[in-house]
Amino acid sequence: MAIGIVSDEDFQREIGSYKPATPLIVPDVVLEGTIIDVPKRGRKDGDVAVPESLQKIIGEEALLNGRASAVALAGEFGLSPSSASAYAVGATSTSSYNSPKPSILQHINKSRERAMRKAAKTLNAALGSITQEKLDYLDADKVSGIAKDMSVIIKNLEPKNTNEGSDNKQPQFVIFAPSFRKEENYDFITVQE
Repeated sequence: MAIGIVSDEDFQREIGSYKPATPLIVPDVVLEGTIIDVPKRGRKDGDVAVPESLQKIIGEEALLNGRASAVALAGEFGLSPSSASAYAVGATSTSSYNSPKPSILQHINKSRERAMRKAAKTLNAALGSITQEKLDYLDADKVSGIAKDMSVIIKNLEPKNTNEGSDNKQPQFVIFAPSFRKEENYDFITVQE
């Protein structure tokens, strides 16, 4: 039968030409079997572990678009704002906030470096476009504004360096607390008067 629009008679004739399939008759065969539960792949019931790839994405989102955007993204996956804050510093949870996971921190730092390179490239282009002619004849406020904005972006994206040099010394206090000795620790001398 050709594919396309056909008349009712051709359609009925074609349906009549098909013979129904004969059922397969099997002699008395008893099938035995057991049902086996196959373990599910992926996250188990009650498992709340967040994949590392999602932690990296939320951390990168916090770096590039701010905490509010990272919290919104985390909320889409049912994660708390405190988890988003932890992922932003490379930690896997709030309890490991001060000891970030190296792979997540490395991903965030690579994103930071990409953004810094892009901002530096734009900064150099903006600085390069400020010529003496533009300063003499044109208003260069807009071009210098772009240069200033790019330098602020680079400063904000640079990682915070806690050990900037020996000039940044904090005062240190040493408190001495002598230990008390008990009377049993001293030697006794019996004196007769």
